[in-house]
Amino acid sequence: MTEQNIVLVFSFALGIVLKSLKFLSKDDAPVLLRFMLNVCLPPLMILAIYRATPSANMLLVPLIAMLVVFIIYFISSSIGKKLAMPRPTFGSFLVGTMIMNTAFALPYFKAIGSEELALASLYDIGNTILIFTFSYYNAIKYGDNAHSDRIQIKKFLTLLPLWAMAIAFAIKGFGLHIPPAAITLLEVLSQPIGVLMMVALGLAFAPKLSHLGKALIAVFIRMGLGFAAGFALSLLFGLQGVPRLVVLTCSALPVGFNTLIFADRENMDRSFAATMVSVSTLISLFTTPLLIRLFP
Repeated sequence: MTEQNIVLVFSFALGIVLKSLKFLSKDDAPVLLRFMLNVCLPPLMILAIYRATPSANMLLVPLIAMLVVFIIYFISSSIGKKLAMPRPTFGSFLVGTMIMNTAFALPYFKAIGSEELALASLYDIGNTILIFTFSYYNAIKYGDNAHSDRIQIKKFLTLLPLWAMAIAFAIKGFGLHIPPAAITLLEVLSQPIGVLMMVALGLAFAPKLSHLGKALIAVFIRMGLGFAAGFALSLLFGLQGVPRLVVLTCSALPVGFNTLIFADRENMDRSFAATMVSVSTLISLFTTPLLIRLFP
């Protein structure tokens, strides 16, 4: 087991232990998730966009990330409707299959090399753009706004990661430079995201047997069919080498933590969301390093 895996497993177990000892409770998980959304994620996204160096070929990577999300959306929407789930559960199912936990893979690529990390960051940008637009739109649609077909635009305007993306692209577009002291501050603020997310997941971890079957279907769609979509798009665009490795690995990543954040924020099925994230993350501790070895 890699050092990254050990840290993630320990953090997840710590959340379970803290809940068992009653130092923290399941109700504390949403607080940590909101902290991640509003404090840790924005600087992480600013740094990823600021440090990315796109080229004509590299621009394919975020495009493919977006195409994978749309492909999975149509597959998941069709399968999910046939499973006859309650609307909030279907919302968690749909959104969970669409959101890739690209942050999970970044430490693995960082350990390999700078080109791999840069491409993974670009894939993350494509994924993130749709997380806080199209995926969040579906979270609103199937959450506490489900009684109405009208989507409140103000919900999008309160998303700090969306503002962070706009700021980062403005900085990049105008060729501005972030001072070293500000870079350090952004790194400090974004650093705890992996550990705190896993602790929150441990606190929220309460899988129900009634959820497990449908959750495994969601995990197969997200990881198995996600990999198939990434593989097909790699062939279509003729990707080889590092770009192909990044696309294949990232397309098969687990259900993203933002599924939990959106489930809490929009009152979807939180328990089902936690089951999907937990199961897929545990599986990815083995599949992510394996894919990196199989497709060097």
